[in-house]
Amino acid sequence: VQLVESGGGLVQPGGSLRLSCVASGFTFSSYIMSWYRQAPGKEREVVATINRTGGTTNYADSMKGRFTISRDNAKNTVYLQMNSLKPEDTAVYSCHAASYSWGRPVDYWGQGTQVTVSS
Repeated sequence: VQLVESGGGLVQPGGSLRLSCVASGFTFSSYIMSWYRQAPGKEREVVATINRTGGTTNYADSMKGRFTISRDNAKNTVYLQMNSLKPEDTAVYSCHAASYSWGRPVDYWGQGTQVTVSS
């Protein structure tokens, strides 16, 4: 099982980045996918979640209107489009897969990708 994020980097305030997370080793379309982030000295927080079909998305309040989560089940990939980035968006962003197997929760984490918003 692997979740491999990419697309992070250094961007100026007001800029945009698109993160990708490619999944392998499990049935991607059966999993709810989420993006989380963790800033230095802070707890990890959920950024956005998307259901199995991509028809339902949810966002943390501070990301609404700026971030968009999407998925392509044919490519086993979940995306996070981030616009109007702010310095406080600086964090390690990780993707997360969650489902159930035989009634038990199953989840996987990626290794994370660093996003730095700075002038």
